[in-house]
Amino acid sequence: MQPTAADEALLALVRMAMDASVRTAADLGGVSPVQLRALTALRLMEHANLVQLAEEMGVTMSTTSRLVDRLVTAEWVRRRPADRDRREISLTLTDQGADLLRRYDDGRVARLREFLERVAPARRDDVVAALTELAQAPRPSGRLFQA
Repeated sequence: MQPTAADEALLALVRMAMDASVRTAADLGGVSPVQLRALTALRLMEHANLVQLAEEMGVTMSTTSRLVDRLVTAEWVRRRPADRDRREISLTLTDQGADLLRRYDDGRVARLREFLERVAPARRDDVVAALTELAQAPRPSGRLFQA
């Protein structure tokens, strides 16, 4: 099947976003895209347990457990017993984790603005409006963001 113009545009959009994300992650040093994805999920969920984080990320519990160990060691995530059930683990971002995500977002936005500046000035507002509509569309999986 031949890709449509819409398919090509969507793939180009994904490539731009991935480029911005990967380059910004590299600029931060010492943090992987998977770690940033986990931190972003925790920010969106505000707090979670291992099961919730694993489900949100679409990975196994053992993978999530090892990932959280690294995030705790880096002091980006706080792990403690949950208030309602001491056997459950509660995960939240630390101030350092939140700061890392702010810097990550700032870097990605700066790079994406460079792409937006390639659009004719008279059309930029329309592009932003269309992207806003796309971003607000319901997710078919019910997850906060897609893999």
